[in-house]
Amino acid sequence: MKFKDFGLNETLLDALFHMNFEEATEIQEKAIPYILSGKDLIGCAQTGTGKTAAFVLPTLNQLSETPSDGVQVLILCPTRELAIQIDQEIQGIAYFTNASCFAVYGGGDGVSWEAEADALKGGADVIVATPGRLLAHIARGYVKFDTVKHLILDEADRMLDIGFFDDIIKIIGEIPEERQSLMFSATMAPKIRTLAKEILKNPEEISVAISKPAEGVTQKVILAFEEQKIGIVHSVLRDKDDFKAIIIFCSTKKKVESLARKLLQKGYACQGISSDYEQQAREMALRDFRSGKIRVMVATDVMSRGIDIKGIDLVINFDVPGDAEDYVHRIGRTARAKSKGMAVTLVCPDDMFKFGKIEQLIDRVLEKEQPPAEIGEGPQWGESSKGGRAPRKKGEQVKSSANKKPRREHPERAPRAEGSGPEKTPKKKREPSKHQKMFDALSVSKKSDSLDQPLSSKE
Repeated sequence: MKFKDFGLNETLLDALFHMNFEEATEIQEKAIPYILSGKDLIGCAQTGTGKTAAFVLPTLNQLSETPSDGVQVLILCPTRELAIQIDQEIQGIAYFTNASCFAVYGGGDGVSWEAEADALKGGADVIVATPGRLLAHIARGYVKFDTVKHLILDEADRMLDIGFFDDIIKIIGEIPEERQSLMFSATMAPKIRTLAKEILKNPEEISVAISKPAEGVTQKVILAFEEQKIGIVHSVLRDKDDFKAIIIFCSTKKKVESLARKLLQKGYACQGISSDYEQQAREMALRDFRSGKIRVMVATDVMSRGIDIKGIDLVINFDVPGDAEDYVHRIGRTARAKSKGMAVTLVCPDDMFKFGKIEQLIDRVLEKEQPPAEIGEGPQWGESSKGGRAPRKKGEQVKSSANKKPRREHPERAPRAEGSGPEKTPKKKREPSKHQKMFDALSVSKKSDSLDQPLSSKE
């Protein structure tokens, strides 16, 4: 379906034309008509499907038709990176309109705080905010949300994972009850249903490609011991030297620092990024990565959701994510917008069970490879170092027990006939010592005394 078929106003269509957008994605095709009609909506779709434009386009269309003063749209999202990205996308689409947008997120200085305060007092039509930073402004008493007509929660499941449920409810208490509410999430967990009941009224519900990797992603799995992983990463980067944009996901901030440092020592244009980095450093790293100045970005899951960087060729999972859903989000960084990409996951013995859960989620058994010959043989699939076994898949070959030696059965022993075999000589009873006799006598005396006495009430 083409964007011109939705009945959007000409200014938005001009913006889409200049941005080279013509065909709507599946989530946009399903969501935009409901939002234009003013209905509440809960949308479930994986990353990279165009969720942001699905709610930005119809919302800006409604703003252009009924312009008014004050904050009209409030968009909540889990991270500052996503807030910046949504703000930039709105700025691009709203270029030909009169709508203004401002992002409110933590990590800035006093100047940015004052600019955010001015926007929240009614100086912007659209506010994109992280819950924590927004609540800090609300506590000062100057936030003006009485004109808000549209509430949008993006990456709602991620916000709940971080623990923003109570914050979201507090913020919603500051805006009018009469509004349109939209909630977008990559998963439809029970906690999402709970939140939806709190903030949505008779919502329509749509879902697109839940928990399935994009078709354009080539998925590879390499079995590796922990000490082999860095060598394998070096080998993959060397073999894929034509790949210009690569993200490597690690499970901890400490691993991000260590791996980024070692790759820099090997001569790669590399940068680490995690929540430990200062906001300015994170923004600079993302800017350098987008521009191609940095080829390899080593990151925690802060980069797995909501960060739209086009042209990523390769994703390497240095560690298997703890949540199977996060695997889909990680590899969703590549092969976006129907392009092609590759995802390589390094699986050590301790992570085999977790990766088996991932295969169950994506409903696919992936071929397991060994490390390159120069690195040495890796572990075998199936047995973890903790004794657990990776979940067995349908059709998986299992070692036969036919060649196992039968368990040795002990014949029932018949009772020994009288006179057969040697008789055991009974042990001679040891005479108690003088000290033992005195101890026994004392014990008997105390026992007799206690039996003669009645129990006290305390006992």
